[in-house]
Amino acid sequence: MAQSTALPVIDISRFRAPDRDRDALLAELRSAAHEVGFFYVTGHGVSGALREEVLSAARRFFALPEEQRLEIENLNSGQFRGYTRTGTEYTGGSADWREQIDIGPERAALGTGPDDPDYLRLIGPNQWPSALPELRDIVLRWQAEALRVSREVLRALAAALGQDEGYFDQWFDDEAAVHVKIVHYPPRVAEDADQGVGAHKDYGYLALLQQDEVGGLQVQREDGEWIDAVPVPGAFVFNIGEMLEIATQGYLKATHHRVVSPQPGVHRYSIPFFLGPRLDAVVKPLQLPPELAALSRGVTDDPDNPLLAAFGENAVVGWLRSHPRVAERWWSDVLVKREAQNL
Repeated sequence: MAQSTALPVIDISRFRAPDRDRDALLAELRSAAHEVGFFYVTGHGVSGALREEVLSAARRFFALPEEQRLEIENLNSGQFRGYTRTGTEYTGGSADWREQIDIGPERAALGTGPDDPDYLRLIGPNQWPSALPELRDIVLRWQAEALRVSREVLRALAAALGQDEGYFDQWFDDEAAVHVKIVHYPPRVAEDADQGVGAHKDYGYLALLQQDEVGGLQVQREDGEWIDAVPVPGAFVFNIGEMLEIATQGYLKATHHRVVSPQPGVHRYSIPFFLGPRLDAVVKPLQLPPELAALSRGVTDDPDNPLLAAFGENAVVGWLRSHPRVAERWWSDVLVKREAQNL
């Protein structure tokens, strides 16, 4: 049973305000990121028209006949891009009850050899439905805005942690591995079948979520209780990813969260954006001010989910684990190699 305790609300426009208000904003952001790891962001400047446009496009896509959705099925993509059928993505070993489109940067696939890092095979093109040609433009415009806001929040976090605003910038150039999901949660098929997405953490730096009015996102507190991240009109939900946990030696923690399936007759739509760095990024611990370093809790030690400082390796592990059908079709050589190496 989740509690409806409100998450902190951060008005990021104050980061661009005069020094006094900016300092107060940084203190509030630092507290929210350290104590909860989840918070709402307002004052982001993304127009209401664009936010509604992308949700409307999502509803139109998932209303298409199945054969038109399957035109861009992710089984066609060695980069895990495209449409995922309901029940074929896994979290914590159990199937999630959602369908979605996975979208990354628009890039050409690389010709890789056996000595190249596995993560280079994640670079490649997106798939777009011919039955909804406007989807590409809408999603890429929304993605650009989500990237802008996420970068601003990350710069504010760097300042809140006693660093230069641009501390993380080197990893977020044109090669950054950003990622968008367009998600539809169908109604649950039984009262106890409530796993929309199982409990998990995000492995990038930050995640931004635009959700509709239905709700269902829940955040786990330190005591194990679950908090409802109720939709707040006009606000994005942000959460800390595992890369920031590593960078801060646990001063910031990636927080477990899940999505509970909607009740019968109810459909939920959401658009999460994941701020990932370049695939070759390796996270190094930053030098926190002594008063913050004293509060660092160390990096989580979970044998079922080891946190890797090399982002590209973390990304490969996540994709292979979550999408076994795509992995078997396109990454069978990597699966064999990793099994032999006990990875």
